[in-house]
Amino acid sequence: MKSGQMYILKTSQRVSAKLETVFSFFSKPENLATITPAWLGFNILTPSPITMRVGALIDYEIKLGPVPTHWRTMITNYEPGESFVDEQLSGPYSFWHHSHGFEAIPGGTMLHDEIRYLPPFGTLGRLVHALMIKRQLLGIFRHRHRVIADKFGGFLEDYTDPAITTADASGQ
Repeated sequence: MKSGQMYILKTSQRVSAKLETVFSFFSKPENLATITPAWLGFNILTPSPITMRVGALIDYEIKLGPVPTHWRTMITNYEPGESFVDEQLSGPYSFWHHSHGFEAIPGGTMLHDEIRYLPPFGTLGRLVHALMIKRQLLGIFRHRHRVIADKFGGFLEDYTDPAITTADASGQ
């Protein structure tokens, strides 16, 4: 793993839909566009259908400001009905590891997200994180929570506001 200041975004959300319904939606990468804000210019480049499995490669394009940026992730863990992990192979971050968890609860499903990431460019990247990246990620997840609540039932009060903490890149 790379060295530097690791950022960790954690959030969770309770919805009224059954686990099978929610997991089925999230296990289709094509649905990412539905939960991503339009201002990010998100576009999946990998031809559909994309089969969710360990080793699946997914290519995207996003816009960082006016600049289109290619992003490639790999599914590195896939437990049907429970969780999956996507990791950046190439893209805007020095490191990106996104764990998605799903848990059946009375009356619905609890979704858990944890993203561990390192901005590029060392000290400059930390400055850009403070000025822009952090605000963008929080905005993406707030948008995502609204869309998910509308789609699967639930209220905005049924999620934990995304929080970003830090750790040494070694995981300390």
